[in-house]
Amino acid sequence: MEFGQGLAGDDYLLIWTAAVAAVMVVGLFGVVLPFLPGLFLILAAAVAYGFLVGFNSIAVAVLVAMGILVVISIIKSFIIPSKAAAESGASGWSQFGAVVGGVTGFFIVPVFGLIIGALAGMVLTELAIKGNWDEAWTATKGAAKGFGISALIDLGLGTIMIAAWSVWAATVVL
Repeated sequence: MEFGQGLAGDDYLLIWTAAVAAVMVVGLFGVVLPFLPGLFLILAAAVAYGFLVGFNSIAVAVLVAMGILVVISIIKSFIIPSKAAAESGASGWSQFGAVVGGVTGFFIVPVFGLIIGALAGMVLTELAIKGNWDEAWTATKGAAKGFGISALIDLGLGTIMIAAWSVWAATVVL
């Protein structure tokens, strides 16, 4: 391209498509990094793409499917960790302690403090309730396992969302 020559419309379309894909990949990292909104970022990028290229029937179907997957993720995020914690002997109070610890940890050690604080909050609350380190640690490990399983499911959901958007993007770009 010579100096002063502008980009054609197709070039902008490819640039925007690549930018949206990059944001979606960042959103996929957000599934495991607590400071990024993960699946919400992927969905928001897809909606933004729709405003850039238009909403055809494929776009609407993909966005509805993506929205359903986000709702499933939200519901699952409450059920799986809570069930895993309860199965490992964690009390409801220790789950509350995990929330308080996570919020506190996030402000003390940005990014990873959320995870560290949640685990510390849970183990300390369980220790205060049960007075036994082994029982408190077992309950905390069970809860951590539940959160890990939940994150893996979100990783799968995010990958499905990006794949669905890729089909839509291919119909636009090709």
